[in-house]
Amino acid sequence: MTCAACATRVEKALNKITGVDAAVNLATERAHVRLTGSAITAPDLIAAVERAGYGATLATIATRDLERARKAALASEDLTQFWWALAFTVPLVVQMAPMLWGSGHGDLLPRWIQLALATPVQFWIGQRFFIGAWKALRAGAANMDVLVVLGTLSAYLLSVFVTIASTPGAHVYFESATVVITLVLLGKILESRARARTNSAVDALLRLRPAMAHVLRDGAVVDIKIDDVVQGDRLQVRPGEAIPVDAEVLSGQSSVDEAMLTGESVPVGKLPGSGLFAGTINQDGVLECRATGVGADTAVGRIVRMVEAAQGSKAAVQKQVDRVATVFVPVIVVIAGLTLIGWWLAGAGMEVAIVNACAVLVISCPCALGLATPTALMVGIGRGAERGILIKDANALELAERVRILVVDKTGTLTEGRPSVTRVIAAPGVTERELLVAAVAIGQGSEHPLSRAMARHAAEQGVPIQPASGVRAIAGQGVHGIVMGGDGLGRRTWLGSPAFIRTLQHLGSEIRPNDFSSGSVVGVADEARMLGWIELADALRPTTQTAIARLRRLDIEVVMLTGDRPGAAQAIARAVGITRFESEVMPADKAARVAALKEGGVQVAMAGDGVNDAPALAAADVSFAMGAGSDVAIQSAGVTLMRADINGVADAIELSRATMRKVWQNLAFAFGYNVLAIPVAALGLLNPALAGAAMALSSLSVVGNALLLRRWRPAA
Repeated sequence: MTCAACATRVEKALNKITGVDAAVNLATERAHVRLTGSAITAPDLIAAVERAGYGATLATIATRDLERARKAALASEDLTQFWWALAFTVPLVVQMAPMLWGSGHGDLLPRWIQLALATPVQFWIGQRFFIGAWKALRAGAANMDVLVVLGTLSAYLLSVFVTIASTPGAHVYFESATVVITLVLLGKILESRARARTNSAVDALLRLRPAMAHVLRDGAVVDIKIDDVVQGDRLQVRPGEAIPVDAEVLSGQSSVDEAMLTGESVPVGKLPGSGLFAGTINQDGVLECRATGVGADTAVGRIVRMVEAAQGSKAAVQKQVDRVATVFVPVIVVIAGLTLIGWWLAGAGMEVAIVNACAVLVISCPCALGLATPTALMVGIGRGAERGILIKDANALELAERVRILVVDKTGTLTEGRPSVTRVIAAPGVTERELLVAAVAIGQGSEHPLSRAMARHAAEQGVPIQPASGVRAIAGQGVHGIVMGGDGLGRRTWLGSPAFIRTLQHLGSEIRPNDFSSGSVVGVADEARMLGWIELADALRPTTQTAIARLRRLDIEVVMLTGDRPGAAQAIARAVGITRFESEVMPADKAARVAALKEGGVQVAMAGDGVNDAPALAAADVSFAMGAGSDVAIQSAGVTLMRADINGVADAIELSRATMRKVWQNLAFAFGYNVLAIPVAALGLLNPALAGAAMALSSLSVVGNALLLRRWRPAA
């Protein structure tokens, strides 16, 4: 594909297939296809692309190396052709010296020699443009190749006619045709290299994987290729080595550097049962582990797929540009035709009319329009991946720029998400042990941080875990079931928030949640009596206060919604500087609160990490899932943060603003260039050679501007 019109045509060809929703990215030269019909196959998609005049293959991680090798071979061929083009073109440019010195349009080289030099450039080196133009026209469309062919062929044929006819006083423009082709080819080479750099983040992620793995086979360690490792294999990872696949530690202890995935510089301790991620670095101990994810099913593989899907998606502004691209080339051809007619009717002569029309054809640049948005998005999304910010699609990146209100949960977002028991107060006639037995029995199946904290505390106190049956969770409130062991045998028991416990009308107790300090409080009761209350505290993340301050500097108001009681919510809000918060908000109500905030006409974002946050994440304009959170939350979010740190939200918003600035700069340049350059060429102020140089530079300019995003760093 050579320009935005090409990408649009391929996209239309794919979307004509029933059950296909495709988005084609010019910068990545990839189509991301979503199928809603089970009968559609990859050959069907490839055939549709071929009917549109292009080729296609099915892209996978396994074929990435082949694709890279193919592009390297094409780049080498392009470079060779460029040097040949330059060798033929330089003599034609040098022979223009008399004109440059102001002594007329003299010919230092005989015109027949000029013809001999220009012909291979026009038809051998320039054949790619003829092939591209023919395919486009055969498919009933037009692209940049059509403009290059019309412009250079007109100049070439005019010069051939003048040479054969030996017309007195007439000029030849062989140098214009050859310079245009040479410069466009050079521009394509440089543009291709720059575009390759825009996807460096994905390549860097793939390079994290080592080539070989140490596999335990029949009691011996055998080195095999990483692609031959299968799920369930037992592996050995030595100090200093990259972990080859996702795995679970079976034996050994070590610390692992996960900075390349999470951006967190502090190594993570690993013990038996801990999870390992492919590409992370084992630092100081020998680990024996079992492969749990290989190939594309590793965390790195999933991240690569997510990043590539995001890079292939389209922002709303790109869809508007695509509409312009579909009519751009036909409009330019019409303008060139009007230029030709206008100069001829003005009495300037057919030669001048043709030259000026050629300049119009050559100087217009649909490439700059086509690359303006996707290159900036590619670099921005890739840079985010390098910093542990995984953006689901371009729409999320575009919306994040305009966020003015950020809604956050408390537990796991502002706090560590690892609470601990601080007080256990049993009701009269109940021992602390009985209270803990009941609480842990009912809560043992829950993944809620408070349930896990109570289980840890009970284990430390030597309290046995009794079985329970008929356990039922009530989202955001609590859980109840029948304890099947210990003193509570056969009794239905309730465990939950103060609001949940207060709904049990048959209870009464001297101990109330208001008697506690600022921690979270959980009540426990059975069908006969109140058993007591358990207070838990969850420490603030050390970075939360600075993150909230950063968000305020970004002109973003932070609103905290928590299911916790008022005292705990107020203590956290006061500690971090949040002035707007609500407590005892149920999960379903969080989504309603987010919807209400959106009614004010501002962009509302939501950050959370738990299953209970998923409805609110889905209700927000753009949502951020903390990487340590649940799969449900991550699937509901537009942005996933590999680090469980709200600073990542500030990073993502800063990145989105920087990326969208580049998008608007590129679009302003691309549209401004064409709006200014085309009239200049039509007025006869540029010859085709200079027009070709300007066209090549325009594409390079937008790609180069997008690449500046690789220097982006968070503000603090």
